[in-house]
Order: sequence, then structure tokens, then C-alpha cells
Amino acid sequence: MWGLSAIDITVIGIAFIFVMTTSGSAMVFFFKNAMNENAKRIFLGFAAGVMIAAAVWGLLNPAIAQAEANGVISWIPASIGFLLGGAFLFMLDIILPHLHLDSNKPEGLKSSFDRTTMLVLAVTLHNIPEGLAVGLAFGLALETGDAGLVASALGLAIGIGIQNFPEGAAISLPLKQDHVSTKKSFFLGALSGAVEPVAAVIGVVLAGALTTIMPWMLAFAAGAMIYVVVEELIPEAQLGSHSNAGTISVMLGFVVMMILDIALG
Repeated sequence: MWGLSAIDITVIGIAFIFVMTTSGSAMVFFFKNAMNENAKRIFLGFAAGVMIAAAVWGLLNPAIAQAEANGVISWIPASIGFLLGGAFLFMLDIILPHLHLDSNKPEGLKSSFDRTTMLVLAVTLHNIPEGLAVGLAFGLALETGDAGLVASALGLAIGIGIQNFPEGAAISLPLKQDHVSTKKSFFLGALSGAVEPVAAVIGVVLAGALTTIMPWMLAFAAGAMIYVVVEELIPEAQLGSHSNAGTISVMLGFVVMMILDIALG
């Protein structure tokens, strides 16, 4: 593909998701004010649409196909893995101290963390399944040597990366509004996305070492992503009396991710 090896494309894809978060965080150097509410709804809705499509096209479909190739009843790992992924994020949500951007009430176990730390932890928590999803997709492609799966994994990385840009801005700009310095706001926004390439590398390693349970792991990542979408992104995209912008952007995000998956995969 484009004269690059599958490993080269994997490295590029994993790097891309982090670069896009960092680029979004850099918006703190160009804007003095926080993102307006309508723009935030649009970006959150778009991110939700991308993640829904990524979960279906980039994770659940390959999980079903892989299960069938392994001679397993396809819906068993897809459904059970999906529910386990959601349960895992639910447990992290209960345990890890964090604070959502539009809330003053911390969630998770009580801690002495300051507001800034808990804001970053909230975004970091929800970036884990995105990175894991990208890593598993590339890991499956590398393991099978299927050029189509490599292209599909790249499409997933591009889709996740596109929605990471506004996510980076959505963490750095509010931090600046909370009187955190511009440079520190940028650093913390970028840091919140650093977990994604780490989770992606873990996903690649797991895919190579645990090929027999790949369908379960792919479905697990899908369930974790959908949990994030339903628990946070869609509710926040629908805040306010006029939610059409959030709804439309969910649909646009889904279509963009679907096109990327079909066109590249």
C-alpha cells in the first residue's frame, strides 16, 4: 500500500491518533476563549458518530468474521466480548477519580486530586478504548497479513484521529479558562491523548500473542467505545434546548467513518 510495509502503516496510524490530539490541544495558543456550546455539541456529536461506526465496521464485523474463521459460533464472542468491554469501562468509571468538563461533581472514588488532574483523567479514561481498538485492528492485520485489513485498520486510525482533534481542543481550552497557564493547558491536553498510542501498542502485542481470543478482544474494544459514546458523548452533544446540531453531527460522523472503512478496507 503506497509502497509502505504493513509495519510502516501501523506505526503511522498509531502516531497519527496522538498527533491529532496534540494538534487539537495546540488550539489553546490561538484562541483565548473556550469553545462555544454549539461548536462543542457539534464536535462531540461527530466524535460519537465516528466511534459508533468504528465499533461496528472496524471492530464488531472483523470480530464476527474472525470467529467464523476459527469455527466458533460468531455471535457468542461478539456479544459477550461487547458486554465485557462496557462492564470494564463502567468499573473504571466507578473506581477512577475524574471530573467531566461540564460538571463540578467528581466521579469515582474520593481522592485528593485537584480539579485539573481529574479533568485530564476523565478524558484519559475514555481514550483508552480508542487506542486499544486501533492497536487490535492493526494487530489483526499484521497477524493475518491481509492487505485489506491493514487498509481497514488505517481507516479506523484516520477516523479516530479526526475526532481526536476537537477532543484535544475540548480539554486544553477549558483548562485555560480554569486559569491554568497556556503551556500547561497544551501539555495536559496532549498528555490526555498519550494513553492512546500506549493502548494501541498493547493492542498490537495482544493481537499477536492471543490470536485465538481476537474476536473477544475486538468485541471488548467495541463495547468499551460504545459505553463512552452512550455514557458521555451523546448526552453532552444533546445539552441545551436545541439539539439538532448534535444529532446531525452524530450522523455525519458515522457516515465519515463508514466511508473511510469501506473505501480503504
